[in-house]
Amino acid sequence: MSGFVSFVGSGPGDPELLTVKAVNRIKAAEAILFDDLSAGAILELANPAAELVAVGKRAGRPSPKQDHVSRLLVDYAQGGARVVRLKSGDPGIFGRLEEEITALRAAGIGFEIIPGITSASAAAAAAGIPLTRRLEARRVQYVTGHDVTGGLPEGLNLAALADPQATTVVFMPKRTFAKLAEMLLAAGLPGDTPALLAENVSHPDQRLTRSTVAGLAAVLEQADGRAPGLILYGPLSV
Repeated sequence: MSGFVSFVGSGPGDPELLTVKAVNRIKAAEAILFDDLSAGAILELANPAAELVAVGKRAGRPSPKQDHVSRLLVDYAQGGARVVRLKSGDPGIFGRLEEEITALRAAGIGFEIIPGITSASAAAAAAGIPLTRRLEARRVQYVTGHDVTGGLPEGLNLAALADPQATTVVFMPKRTFAKLAEMLLAAGLPGDTPALLAENVSHPDQRLTRSTVAGLAAVLEQADGRAPGLILYGPLSV
């Protein structure tokens, strides 16, 4: 008999930000395939008998191929296990969720998706700011800062990303933001647009850098930090 897979959003890393359903699935799982950013204290909730498998991907580091991760999910479930695929943030936001769902559907394996707090919401909360602002920021947009090669994605909608009346969240931005900022300024976004760099959100070593788009671009052009982060910019009170 085939098992079942629960895609669980672990949020930004603080176990207290997990949903009750997420905690229940983690405790009941017989196998947990987890991202790097979902490790640590969250895995302490797992059953000691559960098999824990690290399958996270980090830029610039050796990482499992996506087809291997999908194959593992199928293999564990076909063995009858209750499987948790633990993804950082929310599974549906830059989490390669669709590829893994496709593999499960092809194998006839049942699954569920348990949403989690995305790091964008957690970063805004940590900074004490909203993601929207009445009359000034009626739209929130998410964009990834790099593609599969690690470079800035091609075909970006710069008109949308340079909209001064939108809050923009750039995931995985640190290596490419200097280049992106140059393109945004050329597209008309003011260089003094407020911007926030949030690193290790919700962890004890969380760091928030409040600046502007131009200011963060200058800082990151010289930086070599490996801490996971994201950037928010727009009509914010950073």
